[in-house]
Amino acid sequence: MAMVSLIIDGKKVAVPAGTTILEAAKTANMRIPTLCYLPEVQTIGACRVCLVEIEGNRNLQASCVFPASEGLVVHTNSAKAQKARKFTVELLLSVHPQDCLTCSRNLKCELQRLAQELGIREIPFQGEKPEPRFDESTPSLSRETSKCILCRRCVTVCQEIQQVGALSAQDRGFATYIGPAFGEDLNEVACALCGQCINVCPVGALTEKDYTKEVWKAIHDPEKVVVVQDAPAVRAALGEEFGLPPGTLVTGKMLEALRRLGFDVIFDTNFAADLTIIEEGNELLKRVKEGGTLPMITSCSPGWIKFIEHFYPQFLPHLSTCKSPHQMLGALTKTYYAQKAGINQARIVTVSVMPCTAKKFECSRPEMQDSGFRDVDYVLTTRELARMIKSAGIDFGNLPDGKYDDPLGEYTGAATIFGATGGVMEAALRTAYEVATGKKLENVDFAAVRGLEGVKEAAVPVDGLGEVRVAVAHGLGNARKLMDQLAAGTANYHFIEIMACPGGCVAGGGQPIPVNNEIRKLRAQALYQEDKQLKYRKSHENPSITKIYQEFLKEPLGEKSHHLLHTKYTKRGKYKEV
Repeated sequence: MAMVSLIIDGKKVAVPAGTTILEAAKTANMRIPTLCYLPEVQTIGACRVCLVEIEGNRNLQASCVFPASEGLVVHTNSAKAQKARKFTVELLLSVHPQDCLTCSRNLKCELQRLAQELGIREIPFQGEKPEPRFDESTPSLSRETSKCILCRRCVTVCQEIQQVGALSAQDRGFATYIGPAFGEDLNEVACALCGQCINVCPVGALTEKDYTKEVWKAIHDPEKVVVVQDAPAVRAALGEEFGLPPGTLVTGKMLEALRRLGFDVIFDTNFAADLTIIEEGNELLKRVKEGGTLPMITSCSPGWIKFIEHFYPQFLPHLSTCKSPHQMLGALTKTYYAQKAGINQARIVTVSVMPCTAKKFECSRPEMQDSGFRDVDYVLTTRELARMIKSAGIDFGNLPDGKYDDPLGEYTGAATIFGATGGVMEAALRTAYEVATGKKLENVDFAAVRGLEGVKEAAVPVDGLGEVRVAVAHGLGNARKLMDQLAAGTANYHFIEIMACPGGCVAGGGQPIPVNNEIRKLRAQALYQEDKQLKYRKSHENPSITKIYQEFLKEPLGEKSHHLLHTKYTKRGKYKEV
């Protein structure tokens, strides 16, 4: 690979040809401020915050797009560069609402941090501000355009990575804003509600819909029994909100924090993940043996479900009929647990702590009331739980380890890895192989479906079935690739796992910010490590799963399972009906 040498702030730096000045500076541990730049996603030079001075160039250049070349002499903090950078940020602040203390991104806002670093203590420009637009139309996301800095990071993620296209630049000039076309709200367009736009927004223009007030109210109501559950990806990321390194597993501390917040009962979504594998695995085997609709596609990701309902409704029969794990657990909490504990269902409030914003929409779907009540009452993101812990004054880092409650708190390693892309597939293969063959699976690690490659494929020999061909996709842009193969008749698979978010649930729209590939890998590694350490690593080995079938569900795909644990889907279409 050809290398070039340049001088940045007096230091000689050698980088591969084609590297930008911004990336070249990073290799030398020099930080150039940015706002619109997004590693691995967007390089457009729009915000002009990363301007640098290059000897021999008349004008300042955006370092995120300007290529390094042999002999360049770059000054990142010359008087001219500093003045231009500060001027740009002052202009942004002149039209930005000064409500930092009450903003959800306070102390975690990139614009706020940049203003502090540049020493901006007053705004010299006062004048007209763009008309604000507020969008609270969905159960999942909130939009406030007055806080938007037009960096277009959300647009790029929505259009190029997720390939949904719900967001774009509207109007022109001073009136420009980011939102759905024709001034519509998000609930009027084909939005998957995945929340990836939130994860890349540098300010508070896009946030999750907050339900902490409702949850606090339930906790403080002596007539309510508040049952909380958490997804595996939460425990691999929650610690980041309290200064711990990415990939730190904080299961025990999280459980103790939930107890101190006042939740009455703590169950584990992993229990229902094991249950999902039993139901979904048997559903797959039944389709293979009886000539059912193939390939079967997983249904655990509500963002993916909403995506296929909008863009590929003709393929809904390919989806597994299984509810997502937290919805299964919600239904069982208000039936099985309520009966065992002798609690009136009407007194139970179920709360799910999830890495996902789309699950806020999912729990509000009319199909999710098979318990006789709303199966899950509220969904909190990892970020919302962190805010609750902080508001309660809990010293998270020094908490002792807590425990889950019985009977819905026991889980296997197969359930834990649900949080990483490929995890559902791997868990399903572990069980499907043994159920189909009656033989013990010695090597339970299916490395072929792990990792951050966009689409992964594998073929698993299974006695009596031949080769079971599987595929895994994460990110809705990669999901499109598989769905287009299905449309073309070239999807030669038995089983497909799709997760809406790049990297899977560990990088969901409700996880701590920032999220990048390095963080995705560290969070996933934490889950794989826990998997290896657990006594049981296959879902059908979970003793509590065996017990619930004996006492309540009777059999996989049986009448009660079908009623409580399975669902149907809705054809939505791409465009608003008029």
